[in-house]
Amino acid sequence: MVIIGFAQKSSKILPNVFCKKFKHCAVIVRNGRNFVMHQFVSRGAIEQIRMCARDIKMLQKYGWCFVYVPCDLPRWFPRKYMTCVGMAKHAIKMHAPFIQTPDALYRAIAE
Repeated sequence: MVIIGFAQKSSKILPNVFCKKFKHCAVIVRNGRNFVMHQFVSRGAIEQIRMCARDIKMLQKYGWCFVYVPCDLPRWFPRKYMTCVGMAKHAIKMHAPFIQTPDALYRAIAE
């Protein structure tokens, strides 16, 4: 199972202009008893942040929303993606070229 986390805030300019509700997304995978968040920073830079269940609850208090997607875990994340949405679509094996914003991705997988 893969967890896609959606944030309502972003430090980037374009998501703040074009996205209404969710402005950023991140991929969270289970690693034993803990979790690892794959955070897209910029093209070619993906940070891995170790988390526990308490950290996910804390992110929910800050406005993050989580969608659980039943699929195989990705083995690795290539660094060729231009956006956080491209990385998330790769993680859940979604082939939808017209989904380009976190809002659109949330609507596609949450409904």
